Amino acid sequence: MAYFQKFVPINRECVFCQNKIEEIDYKDGQTLGRYLSRWSKIESRRRTGCCTKHQRQLANALKRARFLAILPYTIN
Repeated sequence: MAYFQKFVPINRECVFCQNKIEEIDYKDGQTLGRYLSRWSKIESRRRTGCCTKHQRQLANALKRARFLAILPYTIN
């Protein structure tokens, strides 16, 4: 039998809503890097704690930063 670890939700507020950030800047590589996994995948909303609006903006900003070579597509 395979035992899977059940996800326990953590009630958090969106970091961007707390800081009253309207738009996420794609040029800020350090801030955006925190929302990538070890394998350079975009973290889910559950893990980041962002609201829906900011998670969409975050995903678009990460994709733009990758396209402009600010962030890597892969590790190696």
